Amino acid sequence: MHPSFTRVDHRPWPIPGGEWTWRQSWCNLLFAHWPIRAALLQPLVPPSLRVQEFAGTSWVGVVPFRMQGVMRRPFPDLPYFSAFPELNLRLYVERDGKPGVWFLSLDAANAMAVWAGRRFFHLPYFRARIDMGGLLDSTDFHSLRLSKPRGIEFAAQYKPDSDPFESQPGSLEHWLTERYCLYAQSPEGQLYCTEVHHHPWPLQRVQVEIARNDLFAPHKLPISGPPELVHFSRHIDVVVWPPVAMAECKTQ
Repeated sequence: MHPSFTRVDHRPWPIPGGEWTWRQSWCNLLFAHWPIRAALLQPLVPPSLRVQEFAGTSWVGVVPFRMQGVMRRPFPDLPYFSAFPELNLRLYVERDGKPGVWFLSLDAANAMAVWAGRRFFHLPYFRARIDMGGLLDSTDFHSLRLSKPRGIEFAAQYKPDSDPFESQPGSLEHWLTERYCLYAQSPEGQLYCTEVHHHPWPLQRVQVEIARNDLFAPHKLPISGPPELVHFSRHIDVVVWPPVAMAECKTQ
């Protein structure tokens, strides 16, 4: 059994039928969030998706992290392909009452992952040069996009400063992080949802300094300044099912 399946009671709907097809681990992850009116985000998602709000506002998330153990079942890890840094820009949406994530962009330092993400998951991946390092518990992350629109840059340093904790249902932290599907749209306009599973996020408070953030500019998002809410997570194991056409993807 995959490590992520030792707990399933926290899921908002049952495990999908059929076998998961991909496994991966997400490491040294930063959740950085800015509040924004949902009306400003709604034009950025397909009409059949609704941008969600929590206590009267929506949120935009920037998520830098490192992918490890990325591989299709049942094959072993491969050098280069299975481990690389990544940077996501994400929104919080729902369809037919099913909450999920919509990605505005995903930058990755792996050409094969960019190709596969676009080809098989219909996600807006971009090739980037990403440096991710640091000393002790501190993470230094710098990304520069190499594919069009080129030159989009993000640079941050972050360090956890609390013990891990699980977010409580009903809290903003829980609303932002405990999401078990993502939505995407193919070049032909077909909407898909992709189910994922993992344990509840082990979150930590974190000190963050963002030196550069160009991610909002291509989408003309009126956001500036530091994030209002930040969290860190050291490691989580994830399994992923194949994308399913939206007409077939319903809350169980």
